[in-house]
Amino acid sequence: MASAMIKPVSGMCNMHCEYCFYRDEAQNREIGCYGRMSLETLKNIIRRTMLNSRGYAGYLYQGGEPTLAGLDFFRATVEYQKRYNRSGVQVHNALQTNGYAISEEWCRFFRQENFLVGLSVDGTGELHDRYRHDLQGGGTYDRVMRTAELFDRYGVEYNILTVVTKDLAEQIETVYEAYRRRGWKYQQYILCLDPLGETGSRKYSLTPEQYGNFLVRLFEAWYRDYRRGRQPYIREFSNYVRILRGYPPENCAMAGVCSVQNVVEANGNVYPCDFYALDEYCLGNYNQDKYARIQECQAARDFTARSRRLSKRCRACDFYDLCRGGCFRNRVRESEGEGWENIFCPGYRRFFEECLDRLKGIAGDMSFLG
Repeated sequence: MASAMIKPVSGMCNMHCEYCFYRDEAQNREIGCYGRMSLETLKNIIRRTMLNSRGYAGYLYQGGEPTLAGLDFFRATVEYQKRYNRSGVQVHNALQTNGYAISEEWCRFFRQENFLVGLSVDGTGELHDRYRHDLQGGGTYDRVMRTAELFDRYGVEYNILTVVTKDLAEQIETVYEAYRRRGWKYQQYILCLDPLGETGSRKYSLTPEQYGNFLVRLFEAWYRDYRRGRQPYIREFSNYVRILRGYPPENCAMAGVCSVQNVVEANGNVYPCDFYALDEYCLGNYNQDKYARIQECQAARDFTARSRRLSKRCRACDFYDLCRGGCFRNRVRESEGEGWENIFCPGYRRFFEECLDRLKGIAGDMSFLG
């Protein structure tokens, strides 16, 4: 199995979201934006990953806003995949979009080529427009809703990606109900990240207590629908059920140990993680380096090893087997010692204390597919 998270236009975007973590990362690199990816670089990425795939090859396109690369870029992607698929591997394409400029032509392409699309929506119109602006500072919710309607009309497979800010966390029941009314059955909620080196300093920042309250209230709403047999797929809860059933989570933030995610910038540079696309973490470049060399280099091993250094208190926690320390991007070094701890630990602890028994009950429900 081989995979890559490709950034066809680096951090270029047709929107301006106040909390954008990738814009912050770009400002912390020597070269902030690498522009549009050339077809030669795209070919090298596809060739090296496809020829090292066994059974499955996955590609996720992110940004910035990846659709700014244009449809011809993605048509070329599909052609390169066919050209270099010499072992009959299963290929899966996914794309994360802000939905601002999706047309009917894009929808026809997504449907025809079986792309799974993630659509970024932050709850209600008022919440969404608070931080997700167009380049002139205006709201974007109405245009994104038109994109969702296009996806429905053309039968595009899509899910909803929601960034959990302080404001959204406080209104999660309203958000959950709005999603239910729209029939959005596949949802993912991700923690809003503070800029590198900061903790809790922005107006959108979440406290651990707010995050714990968010998780409990979202679970309560979701669990009521589970009891009625109509619950949506929520990635976080389904992954906890997977863990309780003895399976590994598919969400890397829940694995407890970082792995190399093959994040590829527009110039071919490879980084281990989307949250660490920084100069000091660069693993190589697909225009020059072989796939195996990138995966096995010392920088990749160091990145994984660092994530194993959790504090003794963390490892001794009653909920460690489920929490596993959470995403490394949300960890800080303990005041004494070499271990790391998740800043949202109190929030996770409250969630497990109040909801774990019901999660265990769901794990024992063989009709629950997650």
